[in-house]
Amino acid sequence: MAYIRTVKTASGATAVQIVHSSRKGSRDIEHIGSGHTDAEVEALKAAARQRLAAGQGELDLAIQLPPAGGPLPITATRMGHLWDSLAAAYAALGFDAAVDDEVFRQLVLARIVEPTSKLDAVRVLEEIGVPAPSYRTIKRRLSLYSAIGFREQLAAACAAQVNLGPATLVLYDVTTLYFETDEGDGFREPGFSKERRLEPQITVGLLSDANGFPLMVHAFEGNKAETKTMLPTLPFTHPASCSPMMSPQAIL
Repeated sequence: MAYIRTVKTASGATAVQIVHSSRKGSRDIEHIGSGHTDAEVEALKAAARQRLAAGQGELDLAIQLPPAGGPLPITATRMGHLWDSLAAAYAALGFDAAVDDEVFRQLVLARIVEPTSKLDAVRVLEEIGVPAPSYRTIKRRLSLYSAIGFREQLAAACAAQVNLGPATLVLYDVTTLYFETDEGDGFREPGFSKERRLEPQITVGLLSDANGFPLMVHAFEGNKAETKTMLPTLPFTHPASCSPMMSPQAIL
C-alpha cells in the first residue's frame, strides 16, 4: 500500500513523502518536496495525491469522504533565475551605478528577454513577474534617455569595462533601420539603404573594442553619409585618445 506522510526536516521545513510499504515490512519512500508555509505543504500534498492516483478514474460508491483538495490555483509566477541573472549582468557592467534608473533598467532587460515595443515591454515585464512601470511613465522618461548626458554616462561605464585608453583599438560600423511609413520627418528620411529599401530610415553607428564589446551607439538622420557619422561618435567615449578603424564586423 502507499500513503502520504509529512515529516519535519533539519532546516525546519515540512517534507511531503509518499511511502510505499509491503507486507514483508519493506518500505520505499518517494520524496515529493519540502515546504515552509502551509500553502506550500498543501500544494505538495495535492501533487502527491495526483501521483498516487496516476491518472486513474474514481468510481462513485456513494461513500462520503472528506474532500481531497485539488491543486492550489496559481496566482502569480516569476522568472526568478532569468531576471536575477540579467539584473546581475546589468549591475556587473556598471550601468546601475552609471544611471541609477529603474525604469530604464526594466526596459533594457525586458527587451533582452523579448525584443518588442515600449508599450509591449509592459506586458513582458508582467509575464516575467516583476513590477512594471506604466506606459505613461515610460513616455515621460524618454526625454531623459535621449539626452546626451545620459548616454555619456552609459558610454563611460562601457569604456571602463575595457580600460579604454589612448592605445585602445576601436572598431566602427554603421547600419540602417527602415520604418514602414511613406513620409519622412526630418530624422527618418530615405537614403542609402543597406537593405535596398525605399522607405524612410535612420542610420545607426556602433563603436566597439577589438573584441566586439560595444562602447557607444548613436543614431543619425537616414540620409546622412556614413563618412560623416564616425567622428561625432568618438568624443562620446574618449575624446581624441582612440585609434579608430572602420570595420564591417563591428556591428554585433
